Amino acid sequence: MARKVLITGGAGFIGSHVADNLLQRGYDVRALDNLSPQVHGLQAGRPQYLNRDVELIVGDIHNREMVERALRGIDAVFHFAAAVGVGQSMYELAHYTTTNNLGTAVLLEALIARPVDRLVVASSMSVYGEGLYCDAAGAAVAGERSSAQLRRGEWEPAGPDGAPLTPVATPETKPPSLASVYALSKYDQERLCLMVGSAYDIPTTALRFFNVYGPRQALSNPYTGVLAIFAARLLNGNRPLVFEDGEQRRDFVNVRDVAECCRLALEVPQATGQVFNVGSGQWVTVNQIARRLAEQLGKQHLAPEIARKYRVGDIRHCFADISLARRVLGYAPRVSLDDGIRDLAAWLEGQIAADRVAEARQALETRGLTV
Repeated sequence: MARKVLITGGAGFIGSHVADNLLQRGYDVRALDNLSPQVHGLQAGRPQYLNRDVELIVGDIHNREMVERALRGIDAVFHFAAAVGVGQSMYELAHYTTTNNLGTAVLLEALIARPVDRLVVASSMSVYGEGLYCDAAGAAVAGERSSAQLRRGEWEPAGPDGAPLTPVATPETKPPSLASVYALSKYDQERLCLMVGSAYDIPTTALRFFNVYGPRQALSNPYTGVLAIFAARLLNGNRPLVFEDGEQRRDFVNVRDVAECCRLALEVPQATGQVFNVGSGQWVTVNQIARRLAEQLGKQHLAPEIARKYRVGDIRHCFADISLARRVLGYAPRVSLDDGIRDLAAWLEGQIAADRVAEARQALETRGLTV
């Protein structure tokens, strides 16, 4: 079994939790991370939360020499390095394509020359676009929304005849619908890894993460997970900004459960060549999650600010069907949303966050990326 593991993006939010999980089970862990200022701050050094037993190499995933150096002596790779953010990806196309697409290609070329026993790549729920829906007859349909509909403020997808649709849990079998540059790049990462892994006999698994939350999220990055963005607003005495009407359904999964699923993907032989949803299997609305976090922080008076605008690249409803991961990997989420929010709120005490939401919103509006 693989004993020395490389995590690209390993000094980040999810990567550092995966490192903790692996170290507890006797693995040796090396991280390759560029300590991006958008994630780690302008004066970024080794994060305090990163386990001291993690060997950190600071460098970019698209730097061939750095990647080759990071792979020396490695048995398995978690590929998490990526630029993250739907909205920002729609105007920083070169950055997202270089980091996500080219970075993955550089890693894979290095793995062709130096194969490993296992490759696990982080994909995203964003590849689905809209989640799965059912019509009145119970038939599965894709719930796409037109620009004209969104300009009228009609947020819910409808069938071809205008009849309402019911959102249901989204399985891995739903065809991708790539609504943003970020989604396109994550699908590219996923398919490149599975394709090259199959061609060169590198056992490969792709994990489609849903809305991951928990301690160590980058609070000052306005393009990161929605709970981190809401936390930055609340810590600065500002109301969480919610697009559309806030009734979008999402699947929030705790980072500790995600880390456990990553380890299972590394260790379970039957995971090879497969794609798995990694979520909680439950949904909650964006309004509900904003209010629950505000309550835990003692800021109930800061009710969500409803923008009633649509961001290009956003979708209405998407939550995970995790039955495949349960069956093949033995994945079983254990952290309830209430416990996870309490844990996050406890970590947030004493944290300092720069609220850059207004800046990010302006960047989208000036480019016509909000409707």
